[in-house]
This record gives sequence, C-alpha cells and structure tokens, in this order.
Amino acid sequence: MLDPVTRPPGSLALRCSRALLSPWSRLSLLAVLLLSAATTVVLYEPQRLLAAGWPPQVSGAGAVVLFGLAYGLCTAAFVPRPILNLAAGALFGTQAGLVAAVAGTVLGAGISFTLGRLLGQDALRPLLRGRWLKVVDGQLSRHGFRSMLAIRLFPGIPFAAANYCAAVSRMGYAPFLLATGLGSIPNTAAYVVAGSQAGSPTSPAFLISMGFIVVSGLVAAVVAWRKRHGLRRTGDAASVPAPERALAGAGAAEHR
Repeated sequence: MLDPVTRPPGSLALRCSRALLSPWSRLSLLAVLLLSAATTVVLYEPQRLLAAGWPPQVSGAGAVVLFGLAYGLCTAAFVPRPILNLAAGALFGTQAGLVAAVAGTVLGAGISFTLGRLLGQDALRPLLRGRWLKVVDGQLSRHGFRSMLAIRLFPGIPFAAANYCAAVSRMGYAPFLLATGLGSIPNTAAYVVAGSQAGSPTSPAFLISMGFIVVSGLVAAVVAWRKRHGLRRTGDAASVPAPERALAGAGAAEHR
C-alpha cells in the first residue's frame, strides 16, 4: 500500500506569498495606490492653497519644508505642478518658493520612480514590444541623464508619465533625480516668479516669466513634432527586413 504523499509544511503559505509578490500582483497594488491618490486629490483639492493661503500657525523655514513635503506627495498623486509652483511663489516669494518647489519636484519624482520600479517594472517590461515603446525605452535606458534632462527642460510631457516611464526603463536613480532637479529649475522658476508677482500682472518680472512659459511651450511643441517624425523614420527603417535594406543599399550604390 502506498503511503500518502505528505506536503512540506508551509507550502500553502509559500504559494500565497509567491502569488502576492508576483509582478502582476505588485502592478495591481500600484494601480490601487495611484487610483487612491487621485481620488484623494479630487476630494481634498490641495490646489485650494492658491485661494485660501497657508495656515497662519505654520511659518518660517518650517513652512517651506512642510510645503516641499506636501508638494512631493501631491505631484506623486497627479496634482499638476504648475498649480503648485504658482502656489509656492504666492506663499513664500521667489527664492524660498523656488527652493520648496524644486525640492518637492525631486521628492515627488523619487516617490513615483520608486513605486514604478518596485511595483511595475517586472510586469511591464515584457510588454515593451511595440516599435515606439522600444525606441523610448532604449533612449531612457542607454542615455538616461541626457534624455531625462531634455524631458524636464521642455514642458509638455506629463510629469507623472515621465516618472513611470523612467521607472520601467533601466535608468538608474542618480541620473534620474539629478536630471529632474537640474532640468526642472527654469520652468519651475518661471511659474514661481509668476506666482510671486501675481498681484502685479503688469510688472516686468511677471511679464517676463509669462513670456518664458509661452515661448518654452512653443519650442517644446516644435521639438516634439520634429522628434516624432524622426522616430517615425527610424522605426520605419527598422521595420524593413535586413535583406530588403541590403538590396536597397546596393541599388543606391549602382546609381551613384
């Protein structure tokens, strides 16, 4: 008579832990966290700081630090950065507002990057099969600092989307955070100055800052359009089989 097969103790717990720590379970957790954060933003409306102002009992350097921490959490929860930058300038002036806004930008980017790297990368990287996705992933993985610096310098790409795309790539923490901090300064400064001078809309500082915002947006649109067509040509060339590319090159050589 055969003895019954005995399962090792803890095998059920081991299977459950593996299921909970699987890439898709972690991705589901990330989706729940992001949905909860977005819902919290909709309910509590942190952008009301622009109208209500900072609590009067919090002032000085502590208020700047607290605002920077709140800024980071809000950006990770999809609050638009321009609103927070305007609030930083309106509440603390140009210098302290810029420090708080840049620090909050780096903090929020780091939070999003960490969440995406820990909870989403393993599940999403096998899905990078499209032509455009591979091109973007290659740029971020091989030229992380340069690519992220360009993304931060030119507005137009959503902040949260750039953070999570970088997290799915193989970019390192150091180049990501350094490029985010440096590349965010010009545009952030423009919004902070505009917020600090909002009471004087005809002042030179306000007009210059608004002009910079408009011009940088137009330049970003032109660069994005040119880059889009360049990537399309690169992708079309990559989609042609190697034998056909070789024949095309030989034909071109004969006509020279």
